[in-house]
Amino acid sequence: MQVLVVEDDTAIAVPLLRGLAKAGFEPTLVTTGEQALEADVPDVVLLDLGLPDMDGLDVCRLLRAASDVPILITTARGEEMDKVLCLEIGADDYLVKPFGVRELVARMRAVLRRATADPSARESTTDDDGPRRFGALTVDERSRRVLVGDEEVALTPKEFDLFALLTSDPGAVFRREAIIDQVWDHAWYGTTRTIDVHIASLRRKLGHPEWIHTVRGVGFRFDAPQ
Repeated sequence: MQVLVVEDDTAIAVPLLRGLAKAGFEPTLVTTGEQALEADVPDVVLLDLGLPDMDGLDVCRLLRAASDVPILITTARGEEMDKVLCLEIGADDYLVKPFGVRELVARMRAVLRRATADPSARESTTDDDGPRRFGALTVDERSRRVLVGDEEVALTPKEFDLFALLTSDPGAVFRREAIIDQVWDHAWYGTTRTIDVHIASLRRKLGHPEWIHTVRGVGFRFDAPQ
């Protein structure tokens, strides 16, 4: 399993590479954003935000635009806004330094399980029926596209998976635990707060926040537009 480690601090990088190798991964170290963007696409990316040549947020955005490779942010930035931004632009997980290699490996394996999970079971329900249409809104799981009117909405992979789940049963309330289980899988090591981040991003991108209703203390439901 190839791991691209984007980290310019050798005091952190050396023991990290050693720990990853011991856990059975094949890590490759790069120290700049430019090197990360030029590297062959690995199985997973560990990305520090504080790089010498460019902001790690820009690296994350460009990596996500180029591929669906799982991206796990490893950084000293612990502010909520940094986490929100990373998740919105396509990061799959976020781990604040200092952290233990065991926790990192567990997070990586969870991210990799989600990335390699067979999507055919969920997509099979839409292969015969085609896209789901709710007034001006179209959700097409087969092509993984969401349109409002004639305009396609640019969603991250996780945002699409979450919205596809909510729209699969309009009016039904999806509990937070069920969303984590189905979209992030049962091995998720984070908190359900990540759902709120993705919901906020969905509401903003769709331009119709009333389509996703928060059921306080329970979860969320999709109120289909007419």
